[in-house]
Amino acid sequence: MGQRVSHKSQTNFLHRIQCLAPHPNPPSKPTAACHPPTPPFRRNPLLPRRLRRHTPHPASFPESAACHHHHHPVGPNQCCSAVVQHIAAPVHTVWSVLRQFDNPQAYKHFVKSCRVVAGNGDVGTLRQVKLVSGLPAESSTERLEILDEERYVLSFRVVGGKHRLTNYRSVTTLHAAPEIAEGGAGGTVVVESYVVDVPPGNTGDDTRVFVDTIINCNLKSLARIAENRAAAAGGLLST
Repeated sequence: MGQRVSHKSQTNFLHRIQCLAPHPNPPSKPTAACHPPTPPFRRNPLLPRRLRRHTPHPASFPESAACHHHHHPVGPNQCCSAVVQHIAAPVHTVWSVLRQFDNPQAYKHFVKSCRVVAGNGDVGTLRQVKLVSGLPAESSTERLEILDEERYVLSFRVVGGKHRLTNYRSVTTLHAAPEIAEGGAGGTVVVESYVVDVPPGNTGDDTRVFVDTIINCNLKSLARIAENRAAAAGGLLST
């Protein structure tokens, strides 16, 4: 499902992504809440060819998720979006990777290190994340907002750090999709949505393309790790 992208390529790409051209017909500005984007983004010729596949495209959005957790209030000078990833692994396998609030670098390759500064992993826990060099950011302080083990929901909010994504809030949900995996092993649809302030000097479309592409890379990595774990578990069960 997910294709491997080198750490060096990701870093070079993010260093240049701010040059993305705006969409020729940008979506209308949201006034009350965030919904999954419908118009596609224009492909950017500045992106390395192997990374262009990570550019967001419209995807099927689980109706139950769109109606609840991914409905974000959007204020003036803010934007929002959502990214969908299909993974050929059971929900519990994907969740075992995603739920590690103290270890986001397990699948987020732009994270250099993470340290919990307050809390013990429950709602309200604060983590301090340091990012790899070469990015237009150095660090981020993030608070865990939701950790729902039964419904597979994780949400966090950025509350500090050295970066340009002010008032960033993300929600990620997992949804069972048996038709994705071969052999009836079970699959997962991951939905990650967010709302964030538009940085000075940027447009809402610039911001969406930038953040969406980071999330796409993260979810591709999550897919690869979860699918490898599922394959390994299947191999153990068959022996």
